[in-house]
Amino acid sequence: MFLATRIGLALLIFFLVLIAVLAALAIATQIRARAITAQTPNIGELTDVGGYSLNALHVPAGPEADLPPIVFIHGASGNLRDQAGAFLEPLRGRAELLFVDRPGHGYSERGGPENDTPDGQANAIAKLMEKKGIERAIIVGHSFGGAITASFGVLHPDKVEGLIFLAAATHPWPGGVDWYYHLASAPVIGPIFCHTLALHAGMMRIEAATDHVFAPNPRPADYIEHTGPTLVLRPATFRSNAKDVAGLHAYVTGFSPRYREIEKPTVVITGDSDEIVLEEIHSKGLARDINGSDLVWIKGLGHKPDYIVTDIAIAALEKIAGRDRDLQAMARAAEQLFLMEGTKQ
Repeated sequence: MFLATRIGLALLIFFLVLIAVLAALAIATQIRARAITAQTPNIGELTDVGGYSLNALHVPAGPEADLPPIVFIHGASGNLRDQAGAFLEPLRGRAELLFVDRPGHGYSERGGPENDTPDGQANAIAKLMEKKGIERAIIVGHSFGGAITASFGVLHPDKVEGLIFLAAATHPWPGGVDWYYHLASAPVIGPIFCHTLALHAGMMRIEAATDHVFAPNPRPADYIEHTGPTLVLRPATFRSNAKDVAGLHAYVTGFSPRYREIEKPTVVITGDSDEIVLEEIHSKGLARDINGSDLVWIKGLGHKPDYIVTDIAIAALEKIAGRDRDLQAMARAAEQLFLMEGTKQ
């Protein structure tokens, strides 16, 4: 009887301490999340798309614009600042530009469960285009945004001028994703994890994680400061991102056979040194499935062609717009530059 009482008391003390620790972590998470929001203010505008709002940076075309409207879709763990950081200034005035915070990311609201998959997010972006008065556009998707871009091409061909895939994740791959995506997206334990541990662990890894995304190419020194990748560590955003990533394999397994329906001009840009997605599966799969697509394969390029070979991505936009652009020659020139930089190191 006495032993049972002592064990019960010990368990009670343990749970009280655990609750206190979790409460302290939750308070610290809220404080740090507010600081992240303050450090990375919204540069876009919220637009209601049917019961929830999407955030986007909408930049009008200049008087001498020479390209059709362009919609940019960021990848996992990102926000609109990521693609804007690469393309806003080089393309300012040349086209009407729409940089989108995907549902649940950046400053966009998540919406309903339909936005847990790329087709729902493609539908949301299509509604946003209608609200912004954009009838047709070149759709540019990076990484996870590639799955949304491909879904957009299948589901909304009337709104597509052309498609550009940058290191896209679009096809079923062997293996899975990191454990914390499944944990953060799970019922009950997921919200607890997101509101207590995830932000603090993520802040400790942000430098290494962003280096890994760019590897083997160098990360721009001001990338974290200007693009706000820490926004994804806020609890609600982290959970949305986890749901996206944890469900991607099942989604592309079912949907990727429909990529053959895409008939719009398509350019697929990828590197052979991508440490995030398997380019042999995803990019080559797109080139195989989309008839007439142009695969631009660049040796020495990692997961960020948007930043490392921005000129090639812009040339791809120009090619879709009808200009004569030799993307393969540009790819070979980039490879030589990578080789020279590697020799210097």
